[in-house]
Amino acid sequence: MLKDAFSEVYMKFKLHFYQKAFERLKEREASLTTVETFCMEIIYALGKPTVAEFSRVANISSPNAAYKINNLVKKGYIRKVRSDVDKRECYLEVTEKYLEYYNISNSYLTEVMERMEKRFTKEELKFVKRVLEVMSEELMPEVDLSHKRD
Repeated sequence: MLKDAFSEVYMKFKLHFYQKAFERLKEREASLTTVETFCMEIIYALGKPTVAEFSRVANISSPNAAYKINNLVKKGYIRKVRSDVDKRECYLEVTEKYLEYYNISNSYLTEVMERMEKRFTKEELKFVKRVLEVMSEELMPEVDLSHKRD
């Protein structure tokens, strides 16, 4: 039953995002392919990854990663920022253009969180927060965001 409840909430977040993304398609604003959207989500989740870090997490070859990154740079969704320490290394940084695109789902998350704050007590919210932290830190070891750069 817990699995069903969690699955339903996760599905509603995804469906809301898709609904809003399709609204943008109607308006001709969306220019990311499905694969590029996945790439952007990985890059954003990692903070400011290097090309090698992105390639490793996406489980794709370095040349394939470079191709995808170059397309995203051309479309204006990311920029390459040269490392101050090692000039050969570049970090991938999302642009304002992507943040506006990402805000489709993030604004809904904020809206749902505000509703939760009105609906639940501080103690209940504290418990939900703790459950989510345990899920992230202990129960999902396959996904490591500990090296995330802000």
